[in-house]
Amino acid sequence: MTQNILTNVEFNLFRDFIYQQAGIRLSDEKKPLIISRLSKRLRHYSITSFQEYFDIIIASGVDGEQQIAIDLLTTNETYFFREPKHFAFLADEIIPTLDRTKVFRVWSAASSSGEEAYSIAMLLDDKLNSSLWDIFASDINQTVINMARHGLYQQDRIDCIPKVYLQNYCFKGKDEYEGKLLIDPKLRKRVSFGLINLTLPLENIGTFQLIFLRNVMIYFDHETKNKIIKQLVQKLALGGYLFIGHSETLKGFENGLTQISAAIYQKIAP
Repeated sequence: MTQNILTNVEFNLFRDFIYQQAGIRLSDEKKPLIISRLSKRLRHYSITSFQEYFDIIIASGVDGEQQIAIDLLTTNETYFFREPKHFAFLADEIIPTLDRTKVFRVWSAASSSGEEAYSIAMLLDDKLNSSLWDIFASDINQTVINMARHGLYQQDRIDCIPKVYLQNYCFKGKDEYEGKLLIDPKLRKRVSFGLINLTLPLENIGTFQLIFLRNVMIYFDHETKNKIIKQLVQKLALGGYLFIGHSETLKGFENGLTQISAAIYQKIAP
């Protein structure tokens, strides 16, 4: 089969599309990525040019092929208990100070396939052991959100889950589920998932005492970063915490936040 050719004009169409839809700026080096990820959709429609596929995207609307293209062009890399110092801070510094009569709300704002959200859920169930906590997880990628709701993972992705949590919150698959792991339904019921584009006005999702936004800011330009942080700070309760990736910084984007530890910020002003 002849390899699909992506012209510079077509590449710019898709680069502008993903920036407008997701705030992600693709460099020239990402041209092979677009070819590899979108070629399957050309085959699906039995078309030969990326221009034809782009026309289909635009005509489809946000609930059709546009969402499929966004899912294919966004990167989703995560694993259980990623950047463990954040979980240690949550366990040792935040949880002991909580008012146990109030609901502790956490937002995993770029949850990908759900490993981060379920890691938080394991820790909260272990440390709080009450009904007074709630986790909301979101992503721009509908495909990974659907995967996350099922809570079913390959066993080769569980190396970072503490042994006691594996025993208490995970079921080992058998027969057709051999080689897979299922998150305990009691945890899955405590985590809700939603499709959210952080570059758009946020829905009425309430406020949170802790927001995870890790390893996401690296994909955005200065203007988009500032917009996203402003919106998230509005959803963060006074005194609440924002966790970002250890390779990221909010210097110049504080918006009422103060850094209290590596990649950990606290809202100190309304």
